Amino acid sequence: MPSLLTKPSFKALSHPLAPNHPLVPTGTVPYSESRRDVPVEWTWSEAAPTPATAPTTATFAPLAYESGYQYPLVVWLHSDGADEGSLPQVMRHVSLRNFVAVAPRGVEALDEGYGWSQHADGVDSAEDTVFAAIESTRGRFSVHPRRVFLVGAGSGGAMAMRIALRHPDRFAGVATLDGALPTGEALLCRVNEVRCLPLLLSASKESVAYPESRMCRDLSLLHSAGCRVAIRQYPGSDDLTTVMLADVNRWAMEIVCG
Repeated sequence: MPSLLTKPSFKALSHPLAPNHPLVPTGTVPYSESRRDVPVEWTWSEAAPTPATAPTTATFAPLAYESGYQYPLVVWLHSDGADEGSLPQVMRHVSLRNFVAVAPRGVEALDEGYGWSQHADGVDSAEDTVFAAIESTRGRFSVHPRRVFLVGAGSGGAMAMRIALRHPDRFAGVATLDGALPTGEALLCRVNEVRCLPLLLSASKESVAYPESRMCRDLSLLHSAGCRVAIRQYPGSDDLTTVMLADVNRWAMEIVCG
């Protein structure tokens, strides 16, 4: 099984709800030359830096990328304390072949890394950042315009839900991993359209950030609104695991192939 990686942490766990599904292979991983010394055949790319500014968005091209095929796009919103550099580790365990992916940097600078402010200005800034990242990636890679998946962990998961519920027509699905459904701002004001948007709620059973009681309340709210909700629960606390990420791949590909 894959070993425990450095922050953002991933744990390799067997999936109690799907014991027959193997984990995603972990022998290769996309890369950034500036970060690590790895074989050149692994595919990793970043937005070109401006003269005085380091890139704030990372992009991922799948292995054996074919420009003639329109790929699903995963937009990854990292958790608090991380940044866009977590994308290669994430896609290593989601899928190396199925998706183009992009990860914008959180809009709020923290003592360590970045995060996603839930205040009005922060939400507007995050929204602009996400849609700019999508448009930039579509300009560089062959992406299916109706297969954009918004996926986030922790505060990134909460922000993913907020943005997708405000713009349900822009996404093929939204997933949160250990990130609670945000509150306020009339989240379900577009409920008729939201009912057509696949949602995935994933959480660790002993999560402090997204406790089971909160997850049940979120699920009840979404079900009462007639939403299409899938739910996954995992052993452990607040660690982002390889099994969670592999399940994102299965969930998204079921939508793509459905």
